[in-house]
Amino acid sequence: MEKVRCVQNKGRYVYGVSAEKKRVGLGPIGIEGGEVYTIPYEDVSAIVHDCSAQPYQSTDDQTVRNWVMAHQNVLDAAGKQLGVVIPLGFDTILRPKDDVTYPEQVVKEWLKEDYSRLREVMRKIEGKDEYAVQVSYEPGLIVKQISEQSEEIRIIKEEIAAKSPGMAYMYRPKLEKAVKADIERLADKWFKDFYGRIKKHTDDIVIEKTKKLNNDQVMLLNLSCLVARDKVDSLGKELEEINNMDGFSIHFSGPWPPYSFVAKPVVTTQGE
Repeated sequence: MEKVRCVQNKGRYVYGVSAEKKRVGLGPIGIEGGEVYTIPYEDVSAIVHDCSAQPYQSTDDQTVRNWVMAHQNVLDAAGKQLGVVIPLGFDTILRPKDDVTYPEQVVKEWLKEDYSRLREVMRKIEGKDEYAVQVSYEPGLIVKQISEQSEEIRIIKEEIAAKSPGMAYMYRPKLEKAVKADIERLADKWFKDFYGRIKKHTDDIVIEKTKKLNNDQVMLLNLSCLVARDKVDSLGKELEEINNMDGFSIHFSGPWPPYSFVAKPVVTTQGE
């Protein structure tokens, strides 16, 4: 396995920011065994390890996966020991702007500059976690339901049945167009309905792009949800009701650090 280690220690790799105001050592739990510790400013602290000013780069996928996993593990450990933690993205590195400034000074200057926003974010995410919610539907089953319920489609089918095979073939695009229009109309209705039901149990929602699935289903909603810990059970029950509806399924994962609800740092970084 390829390994790339930090050299010259001119940068500080920042995992996140905590509400802990003391200098605390978390041990050699960082990327490539980096010694993780906090750099305090006022009543917040950056969670860092010493590294070079260059981003972590590797052509080996497993090496990158290990780095990302280590990043997540540090955030998990910091959350247990330090309480509220604002997570930053993988490979956020703060570096001196000249040869005079010390790396730790750069971190403190960033904390000072961004202090008000960081405190605001901490208030927003305190006691909450991020959950991913995806709602998908099975087109075949939905089409069957539409065909049974739509008067327009029933009439088109009767017309097709009364025609010769050649003429019936000419009518099929008309049937497909009617089915597609009904699915699009219903998809808009489902989106608004499910979104509203899910939103009741969350503090904030980010609508993500839907993804193409490797099965016979179509993704309808892809949401990142900020959920208070005392509302997770009620959200789970709501999602279970949707999952039990014919033709629909739910993918629900978490808790995760609330990346989707944290803005990037304003200082210059490398590797983002």
